[in-house]
Amino acid sequence: MNELAARARPAWGAVISMALGVFGLVTAEFLPASLLTPMAADLGITEGMAGQAVTVTAAVALLTSLLISTATRRIDRRHVLLGFSMLLVASNLMVAFAPNLTVLLIGRVLLGMALGGFWTMSIATMMRLVPEDLVPRGLSIMFSGVSAATIAAAPLGSYFGDLFGWRDVFRMAALLGVLALIVQFLTLPRMAPSGMTRLRTLFDVLMRPRVGLGMLAAALVFTGHFAFFTYIRPFLETVTGVGVSGVATILLGFGVANFLGNYLGGWMVERSLRLTMILMPLLMGTLGLSLVLLESTPVTDAALVAVWGLAFGAIPVAWSTWLTRTVPDEAESASGLLVAAINLAIATGAAAGGLIFDLGGALNVFAASAAVLLLAALMILMGVRTRPLASAST
Repeated sequence: MNELAARARPAWGAVISMALGVFGLVTAEFLPASLLTPMAADLGITEGMAGQAVTVTAAVALLTSLLISTATRRIDRRHVLLGFSMLLVASNLMVAFAPNLTVLLIGRVLLGMALGGFWTMSIATMMRLVPEDLVPRGLSIMFSGVSAATIAAAPLGSYFGDLFGWRDVFRMAALLGVLALIVQFLTLPRMAPSGMTRLRTLFDVLMRPRVGLGMLAAALVFTGHFAFFTYIRPFLETVTGVGVSGVATILLGFGVANFLGNYLGGWMVERSLRLTMILMPLLMGTLGLSLVLLESTPVTDAALVAVWGLAFGAIPVAWSTWLTRTVPDEAESASGLLVAAINLAIATGAAAGGLIFDLGGALNVFAASAAVLLLAALMILMGVRTRPLASAST
């Protein structure tokens, strides 16, 4: 499809295919959080070791996000995106049939490549699929895949894992990846590479005023969240004392609240981006301390976890908006940096959380998570500045 024609006529089918891709990728990313206990038992490893399936995915996604634009600068973006979906399918199949931790981690490496690459190119790709005035709507449709995965992946993964076994859950995830691949093959237009991004561009963007400190603050927010989220099932089982159905119900509440948090975040960002960026990690840190200090009951913990989901739902909206207002002229490079920061955070949160969990249990993981989030809120308050929408293009 001609590039100008594509921008004049929105390629909504391609936009939906991007949403399907996001849904498949994020579902696969989140599954270990709900399947950690049976995965560890089946492979004969500790839950902390099984949690490294999250760590390795994030670490590879980090590297991929920094290198993918340079490595694929001469390749049609259609082919690159289809390649990411192929990696998604291969990853889930390797995990589903993994005989040991090593094979499982190799499968998660493939997922990290797909995640890092897809997220780095997603915003720039959307700008080529629809006219400029419809980009927010296109992004909203695409990010609905994240919300759907947040609602479905953890509770359904836990439920079907108990019903059929954790390996069958990853086989189902592979079929979801096949569906996304087919729809993308049928709908994505040809998109010739539009620039010659080099690694130097990433450094130049990072050195701009406001960018470096903002990336560090974002990394702290996501570190705190994923230390919490990766080990939520062991906490609910060992501290709250609920069974598989209770875990699934609480995770469903988290997912629904997270979906609503996306819309809450959009409403809040329209009124004050900076206030949203400060309040959400502050609230999450307070919730983490509450989970540690208050008497643990299923009802209390379910409510606290749901409010955490609501707060975290606003985080991606806020930081994506910060990115577009802070670096509007280098969307792909800046996205790569933000994806790298987030995946460094996921890797750090999961790895440190696993170490703390094995040494001191879930309560200590949540205490550390709360401390990191409160530090992030303080850093944003003291040093991160935002530009109003009207000045984003100046």
